[in-house]
Amino acid sequence: MIHLSRALTAAAFLALAASASAQTPAQTPAADTPVIAYHGAILIDGTGAAPHSGTTILVQGERILAIQPDAAAAPQGAERVDVSGLHVLPGLIDSHVHIATPPNADRAHVHMRRWLYSGVTAVRGMADDLRSVGELARQARVGEVPSPDIYYAALMAGEGFFDDPRTRAVTAGEIPGRTPWMQAITPETDLPLAVAMARGTSASGIKIYADLPAERIAAVTAEAHRQGFPVWTHAMVYPATPQEVIDAGPDVMSHACILAHQAQTPAERPQSYASRTPIDRAPFLNGDNPVVQRLLDQMRDKGIVLDATVWVYADQERAVSDRPGARQPICSGPMVFALTRQAYRTGVAIAAGTDGETPEADPWPALLQEMELLQNAVGMTPGDVIVAATATAARTLNQDADMGTLAPGKLANMIFVAGDPSADVANLRRLVFTVKRGQRFERADFAPAQD
Repeated sequence: MIHLSRALTAAAFLALAASASAQTPAQTPAADTPVIAYHGAILIDGTGAAPHSGTTILVQGERILAIQPDAAAAPQGAERVDVSGLHVLPGLIDSHVHIATPPNADRAHVHMRRWLYSGVTAVRGMADDLRSVGELARQARVGEVPSPDIYYAALMAGEGFFDDPRTRAVTAGEIPGRTPWMQAITPETDLPLAVAMARGTSASGIKIYADLPAERIAAVTAEAHRQGFPVWTHAMVYPATPQEVIDAGPDVMSHACILAHQAQTPAERPQSYASRTPIDRAPFLNGDNPVVQRLLDQMRDKGIVLDATVWVYADQERAVSDRPGARQPICSGPMVFALTRQAYRTGVAIAAGTDGETPEADPWPALLQEMELLQNAVGMTPGDVIVAATATAARTLNQDADMGTLAPGKLANMIFVAGDPSADVANLRRLVFTVKRGQRFERADFAPAQD
C-alpha cells in the first residue's frame, strides 16, 4: 500500500503531476538568432524514404527552420557549413537504458558523453533512482554536460518484486515500493493517486515490471491513459502472460524473448519474476511459432511497439559461453533473433533498445551493436533499422512530435556520417559530427574512457 503525507490530497497530486509532466511548447527563436545552413548533405529523413542528395538543412536555435534543395537561397547572413557528400539522418535514440542502478553520477557522465559523441541524442531510462536521474536529465537538458536528452520511467510492480536487491539500491534511504518512482501496487492502492505520484516525478511514462496479475495491469494502464500518461511494460509481467499484457493495451512492450512464455504450458510458465528459468529454444528456431504469431498480429493491429533488446541476450550468452556450468540466460541470441524476425515480418513496429552497455573503454556504445544485429542477425533492411533507432524509438519516448525524423519545426537532432547507413548501418561508425538541439559535437573531439 502507498503511504502518503496527510497534507497532500489526490487532487493536489493530480494538479502537481499535470504541471510537472506537461510538455514545454516549442519556442520561436528570436529574429536575430543566427541561422546555420548545412549545405550539400545526402538526406535520410528517418521516415524510411530513400536518401535524397543535394539537400540543405537550415537550423535556427535548437530547431530545424527548413529543409530545401542546395540551389535554394539561404537567409542572408546564414553561416554555411559544407557537408558535401555526408549523409545526414536523425539523431539516434536508445529506447532501453539504465543509467542509475545504482546511482553513480561519474559513471553516468561517462556513458552520457559517449552516447552523444556517438550520435545518440535521446535515451529512455527504464527504471532507476529517479532522484539521481532527474538531476542527470536536467544537466543534459540545459547543456551542463554533453549528453543525450534523458526521458525516464517510474516503476510499478507487485509487492513481491521489491525483495529484488536492485529496488533497494534505487530507493536507498526510503522503503522499496513506497516511493513515487518505485511503487508497489496492491488491490488497496489508490490508482489515480499512484499514477499522479508517478507523473509528479517528471517521468515520461510508467513501467510495469513484474509480479502483477492481469486485472491490476489493466487497471493501471487504464488509469494512466486516462491521465494522458504512456505505459511501458515487460512482455510478460509474471504471472500475467504476454496475451494478458497485450489485452491491457500498453504503448510499448519490452523484450522479444519473453513473448515466448505464451507458448509454454501453464505449468511451465514462471509465476513470479524471481522464478524465471531458461526457455526451451526448440519451438522458436525452426520457422514462425504459431502461438507467438497470434500475439504479434495483435501487437501490430493495436500499434504496440516492441522494444526487442536483442543485444542484451546475445551479450549474456557470450558472457556465459566460456564458463562451464554457468546458468544460461532465459533466451539465447538465436532465439531472440528468430522472435524479432517474426515480429518484423508481421509488421510490428520495432524500436532499437539495448538494456545494457559495452565497457566504458569501448569507443562506441551498445546501440551500434544493437542496430548491426537487427540488420545482420534479424534480417531487417538497413533503412528499417534506422527507423527503429529514430522514428519508432521516438514513439517509445512519446516524443515523436519533436524528434525521430528530420522535418521543419522539429528539434535539430542530426548526425552526419561519411558512409551510407541506408546501405549498411555499420557506416554509422564513420560519424563525423552530431548536432543536438542545434549544437555541434565533433566525433574527433571524443576519446573513450581509459581502463
